[in-house]
Amino acid sequence: MRVAALAVAVCAVSGRAWAMDITSPDLKPGAPIPAVHVYQKCGGQNLSPALAWTAPPAGAQSLVLTVIDIDAKPSFWSHWIVVGLPPAAGAIARGGQPPAGAHAVVGNFGDAWYDGPCPPVGSGVHHYRFTIWAMPSRAVSIGDNAPANEVVSMLQSTSIAHATIVGTAQR
Repeated sequence: MRVAALAVAVCAVSGRAWAMDITSPDLKPGAPIPAVHVYQKCGGQNLSPALAWTAPPAGAQSLVLTVIDIDAKPSFWSHWIVVGLPPAAGAIARGGQPPAGAHAVVGNFGDAWYDGPCPPVGSGVHHYRFTIWAMPSRAVSIGDNAPANEVVSMLQSTSIAHATIVGTAQR
């Protein structure tokens, strides 16, 4: 939360407004993620939730979608990273694929698609950030299996806006 508050303060000082929002009929902010969206090895169906977002600010050349477990040690855990989303793309359907021109990067499970929550048994509540990032460039380079904390840091430093919805899971 401190990072978000700092980012809002920086934008307020710089005069930029963050007008993006992300929603999902499948996720309630701060609530447990439904089993249908949980990784198969942890008892779920591994379907990505439906996600919709508002238009990015002027100047956005592409969008990046990330799903990151911020409680995984030592450096977060990426569950889904989609790059090259066109700025006009306003949604991804439940269990859907990225639109033409966009592609998923191999995340920390070793897959180039959505992998749902599956925190280690006894590790407490994990928070999963579903974030849409508005990027000032069409070319966004994120390597396969990149450490999730480095991905987030890079996106925070280069994006022109972002919006996040957080769900939880524990075993």
